[in-house]
Amino acid sequence: MAQLSTHVLDAAVGRPAAGIAVTLLGPDDATVATGVTDVDGRASFGSQLPEGVYRLQFATAGYFDARGVASFYPEVVIAFHVADSVGKYHVPLLLSPFAYSTYRGS
Repeated sequence: MAQLSTHVLDAAVGRPAAGIAVTLLGPDDATVATGVTDVDGRASFGSQLPEGVYRLQFATAGYFDARGVASFYPEVVIAFHVADSVGKYHVPLLLSPFAYSTYRGS
């Protein structure tokens, strides 16, 4: 079983981004799983993930709106390829109101 996790850090304030709704979409764009980042900005999805292209969709508008912060991206969608259905995948998101970045973590 592939393990998938994410970690969202709010670069503008220098701490984890808690309370962001995250949706995992499968190769057919169907919802595979949903979650919300915890107080440490983390969410995990332990699912059977066959090989294919998946998407993590982060509902960032609600996060920034709750803090009264204007932002440019109402959502962030990160597409990634699962090449090993028993592998470990970590997809971090570094977030700010007007920019974001990501990488394959460990």
